[in-house]
Amino acid sequence: MKEKVVLAYSGGLDTTAIIPWLKENFGYDVICCCIDCGQGKELDGLEERAKLSGASKLYIEDLVDDFCDNYIMPCVKADAVYENKYLLGTSIARPAIAKRLVDIARKEGAVAICHGATGKGNDQIRFELSIKALAPDIKIIAPWRMTDVWKMQSREDEIEYCKQHGIDLPFDHSHSYSRDCNIWHISHEGLELEDPSLEPNFANMLVLGVTPEEAPDQGEYVTMTFEKGVPTSINGTQMKVSDIIRKLNELGGKHGIGIVDIVENRVVGMKSRGVYETPGGTILMEAHRQLEELVLDRATMDVKKDMGNRMAQIVYEGKWFTPLREAVQAFVESTQEYVTGEVKFKLYKGNIIKAGTTSPYSLYSESLASFTTGDLYDHHDADGFITLFGLPLKVRAMKMAELKTEKNMNN
Repeated sequence: MKEKVVLAYSGGLDTTAIIPWLKENFGYDVICCCIDCGQGKELDGLEERAKLSGASKLYIEDLVDDFCDNYIMPCVKADAVYENKYLLGTSIARPAIAKRLVDIARKEGAVAICHGATGKGNDQIRFELSIKALAPDIKIIAPWRMTDVWKMQSREDEIEYCKQHGIDLPFDHSHSYSRDCNIWHISHEGLELEDPSLEPNFANMLVLGVTPEEAPDQGEYVTMTFEKGVPTSINGTQMKVSDIIRKLNELGGKHGIGIVDIVENRVVGMKSRGVYETPGGTILMEAHRQLEELVLDRATMDVKKDMGNRMAQIVYEGKWFTPLREAVQAFVESTQEYVTGEVKFKLYKGNIIKAGTTSPYSLYSESLASFTTGDLYDHHDADGFITLFGLPLKVRAMKMAELKTEKNMNN
C-alpha cells in the first residue's frame, strides 16, 4: 500500500498543483483536508476539484465554532493585538487548522502532512510549530522550500503544470490580491500594496464592507451583553459566539469599521504590507475593552496590557501549543471572572462611539468620582499621599542640588 500524506487543501492554485506533484515525486496517496473556519463560498466545488486533481479523499471539516470559542475568544479576552493594529485573523486560525490536520493524519495513518505556505511567510512557522508540538513523529512537507524538487516559481508555472497533468481548472493568468479569509477577517496582500508609497485601491479590494466615506450618513446604535468576558447577545437577541461575530461583521462592514493598512514585522525578519478587514472583530474587542474599563482594577489592567502584548506575539509566532500560551491564557481567564455587563455604542463612518456601559461589578463610584467630597475620600488625605509618593523625587533633587553646590565650591 502507498504511504499517505494529508494535504492542507484550500482549493486554490497552489494546493491544487501540489496534489499531482506529491504523487509524482513521492508516490503518496494524497488525502486532502480543507478546514472550514468560516471562509464561505471558497468551499464551493472543492470535492470535484480535489478528485479531478488526483486526491483519493477529501475531508471538509467544520471548525467554525471551535475556532470562535477556543481560539478567537482567548485572544479577545487578552486584547491580543499585534503591533497595535493587527487582530491576528490569519495567525489565530493556523493552530486550529494544524490540530485538525494532525487528527486526520492519525485517523488515516498518514506518515506526512503537507502545506502550501511559502518560504517567506509566517504561516510555514505557524503550521509547522503546531504540528511539531502535537505530532513530532509526523513528517512535514513544504514544497515551496524544496527548490530541488519544486520547480514552479510562478502562477503561470503552476497553471502549465496542471495542464500537463490533465487538470483543466478555472484558473487563469490574471493577477489579484493574495487573500486569506475566515469568519474573523480577510487579509489582502500584493499588487499596489507591495509599494508602501501607494494608497490602497479600496474600491477594487474590500470584500467584507465599505470605506468610512461610503458608509451611511446615519449612525446605528448597538447593545451587547457579556458574561465572564464572553459575548452573549446583540440588541437583546441571545446568540452563540460565531453568530455574534457574523452579525457584527454585517454591522461593521456596513459602517466602514475595522479596515487596517499596516506594515508589519514578519517572524522571518522582513517587513510586509497588508490590508486587513476585521469589522466584527474590531467591534467585539472594543466592546470588551469598554466593559473591562469598569470592572478591572488599575494594577490588573496594567499587567493585563503586558500579557495581551505577549499573547499577540505568541499567536503571531505560531507558539499556540506551548506552556507559555497556556500560562498567559490562565492569567487572562482569571481576570474575566467579573467582566459581565452591558455595552452600548454607536457605529458611524468607521468609528465605534461609546453610548453607555453598565455592570453589576462596576468599580466606578459616582460619589468618589464627583467633585463633591464624599464619605470615602477626604481631600486632606492627598497631602500625606503626595508627600510619600513624591519622596523619591524630592530626595533625588536634594542630592543633585547638594552635589552641584559641592562642585561649585571646588571650582
